[in-house]
Amino acid sequence: MKTENIEGEDGPMPVKRLEAFEDNYIWVVEVGDQALVVDPGQADPVLDYLETSGKKLAAILLTHDHQDHVAGVDQLIEENPNTPVYGSQETGSYNSQTVQDGDQFNLLGDSFTVYLTAGHTPGHISYLSGERLFCGDALFSGGCGRVFTGDYQAQFDALQLFKTMEDSVQVYAGHEYTESNLAFAHSVQADNSVISKALEEVREKRARGEATLPSSLAFEKQVNVFLQAEDLETFKNLREKKDQF
Repeated sequence: MKTENIEGEDGPMPVKRLEAFEDNYIWVVEVGDQALVVDPGQADPVLDYLETSGKKLAAILLTHDHQDHVAGVDQLIEENPNTPVYGSQETGSYNSQTVQDGDQFNLLGDSFTVYLTAGHTPGHISYLSGERLFCGDALFSGGCGRVFTGDYQAQFDALQLFKTMEDSVQVYAGHEYTESNLAFAHSVQADNSVISKALEEVREKRARGEATLPSSLAFEKQVNVFLQAEDLETFKNLREKKDQF
């Protein structure tokens, strides 16, 4: 298990990154002796973390019902009974608390706001807590999720929502896809020096085995061509090109 502290400008933030499968990230928010986890697609990385850290599992947050984001839930609940699980109606079979767009709740002293960010799946949601955005597969660094629903309008609307958020918001996405996303961005905006520089820096990071997440919305607004799309047709064309990239 690889566990890494995420540090902000003012020192370590109470967030850790656990690696799962080939490129998934499970995010852990720590407060005191407790921790909540986001999208545990595998149980073992979380169980190992809990054992080594001595933390108590306080809650599980789910963004959408894909196995690489939810498959670890049952085992975690089996070994940590009565742990609340938050998710949309889409993940209802796992939930103890079903939430929807606009809901707010408090966990470990932090407030979480729920946003519907559909398109990748019909009921995909994201959670904003302070300046931390846990967005699953709705938004990646340099990209966004495949539109498996075929509802490009819903995914486009989700991106418009993200664009309204403060630049300082940190993006805790579900996968390490930044290098391939920026390679695509470079292919469609070859003369964009900001994207070219970002791609070079990301390739250097990945060559050193370093993660590229979290990123910031300030960064995404500069390099994410899907976030920059001004209309639905442009977004759909980009997404279809990326699917064949």
